[in-house]
Amino acid sequence: MAEKSLADLIGALPDGDGWGPQTTTETTLNGVPYAPFSKGDKLGRMADWTADGKDGRDGRGGRQQYNRNYRDQQIYGAGSAALFTAPIAEADENTFSVVSREPTKTRYGRGAVFTRGRGQRGASQARGGRQTLQRPGRGGQQGYGYDSRGGRYNAARGGRRFGWKDYDKPARNRDASINIKPEWQLLEEIDFNRLGKLNLDADEGEDLDSYGFLYYYDRSYDKQPVKSAERRLTAIDRATYNVTTSSDPVIQELAERNEATIFATDSILSMLMCSTRSVYPWDIVIVRQGNKIFLDKRDNATLDMVTVNENAADAPMESSDGAKDSINNPTALSEEATYINHNFANQVVLESESSKVHMNHENPFYNEAEETEPPASKTYKYRKFDLSTTEEEPVYLVVRTEIDAVQKNAISGDDQQLTLKALNEFDSKAQGSGGALDWRTKLVSQRGAVVATEMKNNSVKLARWTVQSILAKADVMKLGFVSRANPKTNDKHVILGVIGWKPKDFANQMNLSVSNGWGIVRTICDMCLKREEGKFVLVKDPNKSILRLYEVPAGSFDDDGEEETIPETEGGDN
Repeated sequence: MAEKSLADLIGALPDGDGWGPQTTTETTLNGVPYAPFSKGDKLGRMADWTADGKDGRDGRGGRQQYNRNYRDQQIYGAGSAALFTAPIAEADENTFSVVSREPTKTRYGRGAVFTRGRGQRGASQARGGRQTLQRPGRGGQQGYGYDSRGGRYNAARGGRRFGWKDYDKPARNRDASINIKPEWQLLEEIDFNRLGKLNLDADEGEDLDSYGFLYYYDRSYDKQPVKSAERRLTAIDRATYNVTTSSDPVIQELAERNEATIFATDSILSMLMCSTRSVYPWDIVIVRQGNKIFLDKRDNATLDMVTVNENAADAPMESSDGAKDSINNPTALSEEATYINHNFANQVVLESESSKVHMNHENPFYNEAEETEPPASKTYKYRKFDLSTTEEEPVYLVVRTEIDAVQKNAISGDDQQLTLKALNEFDSKAQGSGGALDWRTKLVSQRGAVVATEMKNNSVKLARWTVQSILAKADVMKLGFVSRANPKTNDKHVILGVIGWKPKDFANQMNLSVSNGWGIVRTICDMCLKREEGKFVLVKDPNKSILRLYEVPAGSFDDDGEEETIPETEGGDN
């Protein structure tokens, strides 16, 4: 048979259009619908009899349903599968059954709980199951248990628990630090995400004046004490002051000289600059007089107290929330930490009149005729910072900073200015400890781990101390590690060691941005400068990461003071 050429074959085709079916616009072929296709479609398996998953769950396929080797493949015809669905047979379905060659399996992964009825935990001896350790609650309420990995769960509720974290713990509803009155006008509501994006580069500041005196630091505390001769923390009565901004006579004088637009103390300013790390509620009173802003605090404000484990994942519980130990609730721990910091700074200095370092002026708050205690080693430095964004509108800030002691530089022999702070350990095994290591055994061998844990559990406290040291332009920040002599009592403590850092280096380790803090300060002050003269209150929401700025009428806080004195004097004016 003679061979035909390719041209003859093409000519023999109908219409000479080439290979393939004829082009048609019909969507059915002899009454049967067909799915559109493309040459770019990737073909999968026509039939897969291994869809039964590794864990034996019929129809679910387990992890095999998602395989990275097939993640880019499309299932052929998936979009039109409904068109080919076979009609449901009218036969009796009860006569049919699925035959499986493998026995039914049950999945017991990590965190599985073997239960015997609701609210009970059984089979604790099987496969390392958890043993319930009951902790009685308040007033016959439900107790708590601890699983084999140290995680806490609600023993009375039962149910599944995945991992060690306490996901199902009840939300803690804290009270606000100040009573919000109906007549207060809400001006701004700022969440922490917005605050974290602010940034303003400021200079390192200049010293305006200094007041007070300093003692030299006792370097023997830098050495790790022998266990048999631990140094006890002793109560030393020394007069210290934390006067609010508007009551400071030096700041009043600087304001009259128009030295700056914004005035504050390091305690108040550091709280505002580190506000995005805070958890507990607080408030700052902002007073605008003319073109000046004063950042103030109320009497007995929480800003003066030192918090403990505020940023821990499982922070100390309030007594109202079922805290078993009253000495380990946040209020008691805060009072204990404040007491420790006051006495630690007084104990680790060498009180010698011959080696005392005097500043330009005497302590502005100490009155020898009225005080019965000698003044503490303290220098108040008034420093000025440039927060201007444009040369046409200069904005300066004056802040009162504090220095606690001096020491000789080991190399140059020059005096170095120090700030003295103390971290405290209450009980490494108690609720609220935040997984802290035992300082007595780990502070020397695992110092980095101890410090890292404190950075996590006390992020806002350490950030505030670091900012205060940077504002004061301190050369070294000394951190003391103080622990209870007995975890069951909070009135006796021992000093386990002291470690020093350069403030800026410590800020880098904490990922602390001073520029972000300056941006927060400038933003809040600009909000008040846009308003008329008056008084404002910046409030941290007790249960949310939000700051609220209120405008309050004159005399709002004076009314609070009058209300407190009403029970003492019967028949007082309301």
